[in-house]
Amino acid sequence: MGITEDIVERSRKTEHGFSDLKLAATEVISSVGNAQSKQIALELLCSEVHQARCVATFILGHLAAADPDALLILKQRVSQDDDWRVQEILAKAFDQFCSDTGYEAALPIIKDWLSSALPNTRRAVTEGLRIWTARPYFRDNPGVAIELLSALRAEESDYLRKSVGNALRDISKKHAHLVRLEVESWDLTQHGVQQVYKLATRLIADH
Repeated sequence: MGITEDIVERSRKTEHGFSDLKLAATEVISSVGNAQSKQIALELLCSEVHQARCVATFILGHLAAADPDALLILKQRVSQDDDWRVQEILAKAFDQFCSDTGYEAALPIIKDWLSSALPNTRRAVTEGLRIWTARPYFRDNPGVAIELLSALRAEESDYLRKSVGNALRDISKKHAHLVRLEVESWDLTQHGVQQVYKLATRLIADH
């Protein structure tokens, strides 16, 4: 049995949580190197076992900072996976890319993903970088995080709007005045904006 088949069988046994799937990805990269790891990830993405595709996504996330092709696969292919668990790992993979790249240096890619036509791609950013202001660069520049997130307040996707609202709520724990200042300018009659507003201001007194 080859490495890919071993991972599929191993990952199939993981019913809850992602720790062993992440460990499997780390073990692949450390044992066979980057080039073969990417090939294994591509093979795993073809599996009907969602856990195997999660391992693939973890692998690609670790490779993405040094391999633009791995990042592109995450954006164009993994974003289209219809399993929500794979999308959760995509968010983690994108944050791994940003961490390895440096959050400020990753800003052009962050903005590029946020402008994608696919809601899953945009959510990988909004969800992956939570808590945004706990991340380097955004910790010192909370206004940038608020601006990037607020631009998505009228999204069509309900689950993306929830991610945006929850991310803004996270930021409001330390920067309530900045979030309050932002939401005061919103048109709450726009589609979906009221939902994001309620989530974003849940912890802000006297809103």
